[in-house]
Amino acid sequence: MAFFPPRPQQAQPAEQPSNSSIPTPTSPSAGATDGARAKQLADRIRSRFAQTLIGQENLREALITTMIAGGHILIESVPGLAKTTAAQTLATSVSGSFRRVQCTPDLMPSDLVGTQIFDFSTQQFSTQIGPIHANFVLLDEINRSNAKTQSAMLEAMAEGATTIGGKRIALPKPFMVIATENPIEEEGTFTLPEAQMDRFMMKAVMTYPSAEDETRMLALLTQRGTDVVDPTAPAQDALSVADVDFLRAAARRVHVSESIMDYAVDLVATSRGAGSHPIKNLASQVRLGASPRASIALVRIGQAQALLNGRDYVIPEDIKKFVHEILRHRILLTFEAQAEGLNTDQIIDTIVETVPVP
Repeated sequence: MAFFPPRPQQAQPAEQPSNSSIPTPTSPSAGATDGARAKQLADRIRSRFAQTLIGQENLREALITTMIAGGHILIESVPGLAKTTAAQTLATSVSGSFRRVQCTPDLMPSDLVGTQIFDFSTQQFSTQIGPIHANFVLLDEINRSNAKTQSAMLEAMAEGATTIGGKRIALPKPFMVIATENPIEEEGTFTLPEAQMDRFMMKAVMTYPSAEDETRMLALLTQRGTDVVDPTAPAQDALSVADVDFLRAAARRVHVSESIMDYAVDLVATSRGAGSHPIKNLASQVRLGASPRASIALVRIGQAQALLNGRDYVIPEDIKKFVHEILRHRILLTFEAQAEGLNTDQIIDTIVETVPVP
């Protein structure tokens, strides 16, 4: 049974416009230097992953790219696929502060952001900051925290600050949230609202490793002598906070042409039933499309990808690299589509095939 119409045939233009969407650098510039240094720094993080995680290259690149783009990431998988290990590996690859919070239904906002404590010796209140005040924060099983605590997380992720006793306290920079969730258990969980899901720049879905990768994992564990990664152990050749600041600043300097921006907007608009090539009957399968925050994420991730590839300009492949991770948690399906067995990745595939590449 076909769910979508075939991609419409587009007439080929007789000639290409003079203002191509992919500018060509004329000479070695600061952008080329930024790309070389960014690649070197990213390779140092990848070497750290090679010591702790087997396979999962897509997750590794998603974590690195999200960090450079200045966003937050949500990781979803069944238990035992090293979600926590991946998050800890990225955090320990940088010399900044790292905190891990195991979310439970009784976790209160004060347990996360901090609280005020009365000191009887001074007869004054003192502020005790919580674990979210760190450069990298791992929120394990975020969907187990209650709605009140989730709202405190939303403020921190959206504003880069927390409020304790009516006082606004800025979070350290860089600040990145790496959250995990288990999709197969519903008891004692609280579904993340759409507003908070939208705050995550990416949603990565981990799958089971191949037999070869699983054998390599066992060999690594046997050689290492332990099944867990020590987050307090100093990583060799770790990046500094200044290195992360450089990567983020360099990514923002990557050129994005108007046609690339139009392409990102067109992809997002198509998920809402609009766009230059609207998909027929999409409204019967999608009840809520992606917000403009998705187009911002596409451009930011595209800039980070271009930087890691040594370019100072974005091409369509940079936009499409993580389009599934950027859109899958921002598109909500209708009950009819779910009953038919459709998933958001299939919708995204159709959107990418339909929207013409500049």
